[in-house]
Amino acid sequence: MENLISLVNKIQRACTALGDHGDESALPTLWDELPSIAVVGGQSSGKSSVLESIVGKDFLPRGSGIVTRRPLVLQLHRVEENKEWAEFMHLPRKRFTDFDETDRETGHGRGISSVPIHLIVNLTLVDLPGLTKVAVDGQPDSIVQDIENMVRAFIEKPNCIILAISPANQDLATSDAIKISREVDPKGERTFGVLTKVDLMDKGTDAVDILEGRSYKLQYPWVGVVNRSQADINKSTDMMAARRKEREFWSTSPEYRHMANRMGSEFLATMMSKHLESVIKSRIPGLQSLISKTIIDIETELSRLGRPVATDAGGKLYMIMEICRGFDQIFKEHLDGIRPGGDKIYGVFDNQLPAALKRLQFDKNLSMENVRKLITEADGYQPHLIAPEQGYRRLIESCLTSIRGPAEAAVDAVHAILKEMVHKAMSETSELRQYPTLRVEVSNAATESLERMRDESKKATLQLVDMECGYLTVEFFRKLPQDVEKGGNPTHSIFDRYNDSYLRRIGTTVLSYVNLVCGTLRHSIPKSIVYCQVREAKRSILDHFFTDLGGKEAKTLGKMLDEDPAIMQRRLNLGKRLELYKTAQSEIDAITWAK
Repeated sequence: MENLISLVNKIQRACTALGDHGDESALPTLWDELPSIAVVGGQSSGKSSVLESIVGKDFLPRGSGIVTRRPLVLQLHRVEENKEWAEFMHLPRKRFTDFDETDRETGHGRGISSVPIHLIVNLTLVDLPGLTKVAVDGQPDSIVQDIENMVRAFIEKPNCIILAISPANQDLATSDAIKISREVDPKGERTFGVLTKVDLMDKGTDAVDILEGRSYKLQYPWVGVVNRSQADINKSTDMMAARRKEREFWSTSPEYRHMANRMGSEFLATMMSKHLESVIKSRIPGLQSLISKTIIDIETELSRLGRPVATDAGGKLYMIMEICRGFDQIFKEHLDGIRPGGDKIYGVFDNQLPAALKRLQFDKNLSMENVRKLITEADGYQPHLIAPEQGYRRLIESCLTSIRGPAEAAVDAVHAILKEMVHKAMSETSELRQYPTLRVEVSNAATESLERMRDESKKATLQLVDMECGYLTVEFFRKLPQDVEKGGNPTHSIFDRYNDSYLRRIGTTVLSYVNLVCGTLRHSIPKSIVYCQVREAKRSILDHFFTDLGGKEAKTLGKMLDEDPAIMQRRLNLGKRLELYKTAQSEIDAITWAK
């Protein structure tokens, strides 16, 4: 039994040390899953006196009005020392020989605090403030509801065993402890009734009906206790003498003699210890499962939150470089097809560029009027002798110049796709979500690199078009038919040589050559774009950023890693909870293997 209760005590101490008080928070809580015994009762109903009787130590605050003003979590231990002492879990390794901690924490007024004090003094009990009906001077008007809400928050938890304290010298029908216990535990599966002040009942009356469960039946038997009177306290009667006096009361009172073996604080402590042991034993399998699952959940979230920021400049620089390498790798995976997106670039080359070339309206450049105009203007004062070569060149140049538009559009389309991939890679790099300033810096650096690459690509791609304009493929024209009727007999008059049939043949020839060039550019433009943009982006998208990074001071590096304070606190809290759950897992495993 002691091993099981000691197990829960160790886990509860770990909970307190690591900030798990079972309060409402976004963090997983282990405290609420641990069985405990909460002592509930009306104001000055004798709750703290019952606890002192169980402990056998005089250490709790006494007086009129609200005496217990904070939840007091007691863990009872046997120690091999003669000197009596108490230790608060929130002040480890500091021992107290008197109880004034509650006043210091709550203040010397008459308010209450919901933050529990954990006192190590093998049973876990929670002494709650007494329920009250009226606020007195110095108390806020909300005190009645505040106390009820606090008590309810403790005892409504399914792992809480309720020790309902009711004074025997008051009508049980008005018992605050029974009322609130019935509300949170209507079947009475977690409630134990304790009757105090049995020795203070009016003469001629007794509590036999209550103690034997006839007045109000609970699932577990009622236990009566006799606490020290105020006179005993004033005389400094020790707890051992008080226990002897209590045993004497139950064994000598005619009304209670037949039930004396199941009355008193010593029987109550033994009964509660055995019940707590059985509850703990039944909860251990579920507790092990919960702890294992929660450890996995916490580790997953910690992995998502990322590592904490390094403190030294070298560590910060290394951390930034590692994050950027992670982003760069994800960006490359999008380009290489491991992640989606790279196929869109091929879509520009296979669909968008050819469609744009087909939409070019060369008919306007090669209309009969335009051909006649350019041929005539190119001849000048001297008509061409054999073929209008200058006219051909001007017609071809006017057509090829219009290819610059689709070429530039292809460059811009690939640039837009690369920018989209950068944004995707950034959103998929979890560490960049963690550090917003670094995210902005990396985004700006990647965008600037892509813009430089786009400008270089546009320059190289337009040069391909200009090359086609600057040097025509002679073999194409040499293969054309050169008969007199089709070629241009110099004996014909100038008007015959500019007839529609002749000009139509020139237009058809130019269109055939321009289509040939379009076919060539359709394949060379993608090569230029890939070489100048895609390949460079894959190879060196953050090279300039890395170069600049090496010259930055530690303070600047620290600003880049300005993590959201809420995330930092969340990681810290989760780290403590993970430590708590692993400690609990280790303690439970030790008990399990020992058995």
